Amino acid sequence: MPALMKFLHIAAAIVWLGGISFMLFALRPAAAAQLAPPQRLPLIALVLQKFFVLVWPAIALLLLTGLAMLLAVGMKNAPLGWHLMFGIGLLMFALFGHLYFGPYRRLKLAVAAADWPEGGRRVGQIATLAMSNLVLGALAIAAVIFWA
Repeated sequence: MPALMKFLHIAAAIVWLGGISFMLFALRPAAAAQLAPPQRLPLIALVLQKFFVLVWPAIALLLLTGLAMLLAVGMKNAPLGWHLMFGIGLLMFALFGHLYFGPYRRLKLAVAAADWPEGGRRVGQIATLAMSNLVLGALAIAAVIFWA
């Protein structure tokens, strides 16, 4: 069971952090180089919509497997790195919630209204929050490796 929990936890992290990396370093720059805002922003909104269908279950899986592993050893017995990963993970979940219910919701509204300057601002906000989560994810991984 512990091996399955670790596998599911790592797989969920790969989905979330890998998707963020793809969006930030591949899709967004390529779309910006090739497409004008009326084509680029609806594409990004649609890709995010599809990606978020994967992110929500990944977050749930990360939370459930992380808590299961943490509680299995007991909070007092868990290494510092596990506590750091848990705290950073909660912060990441909160940032994603803000991204989803704030800038992403406003991006969809801007795209529907063909308000390209507003849509561009929202994509910029999403990118900033996503980069923050990518950095936090790297810190969470480092915490569990170096302080476990």
